[in-house]
Formats: sequence, structure tokens, C-alpha cells
Amino acid sequence: MRDIIGDEHYDYQGFFEKAAEIAVYYGFKPIETPILEKEEVFTSGVGIGTDIIDKEMYSLKIKGGERLAMRPEGTAGTMRAYLENGMRSWPQPVMLYSYGSFFRHENPQKGRWREFRQFNIEMLGTSKSIADAMIIKIIATILEEAGLKNIQVRINSIGDKECRPAYIKELTAYYRKHLNSVCANCQQRIKTNPLRLLDCKDSKCTEIQGGAPDPISSLCNECRTHFKEVIEYLEETHVSYEIDNRLVRGLDYYTKTVFEIFNESEPLTDKDANEPDTTEKDIADKKKKGDSETTRPLALAAGGRYDRLAESMGSRKPVPSVGGGIGVDRVLLSPDRFILRPRIVKKPKVYFIQLGFEAKLKCIAVIEILRKARVPIMHSVSKDKLSGQLAVAERLSIPYTVILGQKEAMEGTVIVRNMNTRSQDTVALADLAMYIKKIS
Repeated sequence: MRDIIGDEHYDYQGFFEKAAEIAVYYGFKPIETPILEKEEVFTSGVGIGTDIIDKEMYSLKIKGGERLAMRPEGTAGTMRAYLENGMRSWPQPVMLYSYGSFFRHENPQKGRWREFRQFNIEMLGTSKSIADAMIIKIIATILEEAGLKNIQVRINSIGDKECRPAYIKELTAYYRKHLNSVCANCQQRIKTNPLRLLDCKDSKCTEIQGGAPDPISSLCNECRTHFKEVIEYLEETHVSYEIDNRLVRGLDYYTKTVFEIFNESEPLTDKDANEPDTTEKDIADKKKKGDSETTRPLALAAGGRYDRLAESMGSRKPVPSVGGGIGVDRVLLSPDRFILRPRIVKKPKVYFIQLGFEAKLKCIAVIEILRKARVPIMHSVSKDKLSGQLAVAERLSIPYTVILGQKEAMEGTVIVRNMNTRSQDTVALADLAMYIKKIS
């Protein structure tokens, strides 16, 4: 976990504003769920046997014995809010976006922290394939408008309760033939969560994955038609995609469509992610040497359909839904991304300087005049000397200074100095806002 300060904070805020703006224009509305939830929100939805629940979730017992968890992901909390707040009676689908911190006890890596920030969008209450395509399109658009140039969607279908059991049986039978060749985690997954066998990144397991049965070939007619329609929508909206038969995602609640989105020009790889001190030069050197692992970038966003999540959380009726999340930390590491500054942050036009006690008494009133006129400023009201304050203004390349000395404080005026030409005028306080707007 880490502090986010100064320009880096503005980077996060600027990305959120851009993402929220796009979501709003697509008809989504904001939601904010608690960081702390009852533990069963995640154990019932995400699933026992997943790494998130078994290894990564921060949980605690409070007075009375109740167990709480710091949210490891956003979808389960959003579904809980949908059910508890009567959103089933709202016009469907309910379309929500959110942004915030999430927590997993992972090994710290490049682009991955134990407190990470995500932007999420969810469409709850629809089984239509167009919803899957819209979620993917919106996320791809957000990434493109953040400056990422080569967005690639990898997509798969893992079926539903009708066709998945037969596939799981076939997959398990295949892996039992290779049980002595897979990693210890996969030897356990074959008993608890067989679908995760396809998600293992251990080098011992990746070769075996190549011969594993294909989930798409086991789809029932409904799932096959749904997936075909999603692909058609993506093609119609010019979203670049490829079908990845090994893509399953690591959460129990997914059904049918699953996807991950990459920046194909991004050199950050799975191997690099395990090396926190890897530099851009290191990666470039690997690329020159033809290191094949530089061709596998980390996912910047991911998601899918979760038609049975509501039932696993106690709902009598299913709430077919689809959503996805963007890993903002990884996006901001990309060398391609734009510098997105939040709208509230404006480059200061004026540096306000005050000299003497009488000026200090009136300085807040002068700052308020400029604030009401929407003139962004900087100041150092704790400083007393003119030279020190002017030096700060010059270092920050602020074009104008407004100087309030004891004489000006008594006369109700200020001195406005052009820092480039060194010319200056005496201006009445009543005219200050208009004067600044005129010259700037």
C-alpha cells in the first residue's frame, strides 16, 4: 500500500473523471459501496477455492463474532447493493459505475499493489448479449481516450449451469492424466475449482493447458448463440478482439462471456510484474534480444457475465448481469497514456504576495475576491519577505503576482506585476478581478 501525492494524485483523479464522463454519456449512474462488507458477500459470490478468498482477502472478526472483509473486488458489493436497495423495481437494466480502492494480499509487483484502484461499470438486470458488447466497448473506449493506442480484447465463453458441468467433467478427466506434471496449486484446484486450471501461469502447467479441451466446443445452443451475438456486436462497433480458449477468469460467479483487455504495445509482462525493480530500459533490452515473454502484456481491464451471482447471495430470482473493471494503477504505468488532469485543477495565473501584519489581516479577503472570480492562484501566507515569495513565483513560472503591502492594505489597492516584463500597475481591490481577467 502506498501514498499518492501531488501530480500522481491528479493523474488518478483525471483518469476517473474521463472514465466517469464516458460512462455518464452511455447512461450509467454512480454508486459507492463500503470498503468493509460482511465476509459472506464475497465468500458466497466470489467462491471458496478461489485465490481471492483462500489467500488474498483481508478479513477480520469484530465484537459479537461477526466477520467483515475489505472488499477484494467490486461486483459482489454492487450486487448486494442492488438487492438490498430494491433496485429490482427500477427500470431495467440498472447501469452503474464506481471507482475506488480494493484490497488483496498479493505479492507486491510492478503494476500491482495490495491496495489497488479500479473503475467499474455494471449492467444489472439484463441477459441480452448486447449488454456484454456494450460493457466491452465502453471499457475499450475509456482506455483509448486515455491514450492507449493498441487495445486488444481477448474473449471467451465458459457456458452456464446447463453446459458447464459436462465441460468440467471433460476437463477434470484430461488433467487427471497429467496430475503428476502440474504444480501443487493445480493439484488442489482439480478438486476444488477445476476451471481455474486454465488460469494457471506456472510454466509447468502452461504446456499442459495447450492440450486441454476447448470450453467453446462444449457450449449449449443458448450459450453458443449468445457468444456469437456478442462477437457480431463487437465487429459492428469496430472493437478489435481475438477468441482465447484458455481465458476463464478467477471468480466463481462468471457465466457465458468472459473477457480481458490489453494494450498490445505495452511491454509490461507477467514475468516483469514479478520483478518490482524492472525498468523500462530492462524491458526494452529484452525486447531487442527477442525475448518472447515481452509479447504477453498484463491485462488492463477484465470482466464478464454473472447471471447467477444474485442467487448465490440469497436472491430467490436470478439477476442476469454483466460488468467489468479497469485496473487504473496499470493504466497509469503505460508509456502510451495521456496526462489527464482533473477539471478542478487549473494552472495558477497569479501568485499572491503579502507583506506585513496589516496585509496579512486582509489577505484572505483578497484571495476570496480571486476565488469568486475563478482565478486560480498560489500563495505562501506563512512567508514574510518579498524576495522569498517572488522566488517561489518565478520557480513555478506563474505569469503574474498580486502584491499586498501595508500601504496597499490601508488604501484598498494591490500591485499587479507582470513577471515576464517586470511592469506593474496599482489596482483598486474592487477592480482586481476584472483587471486580472483582462490581462490574462
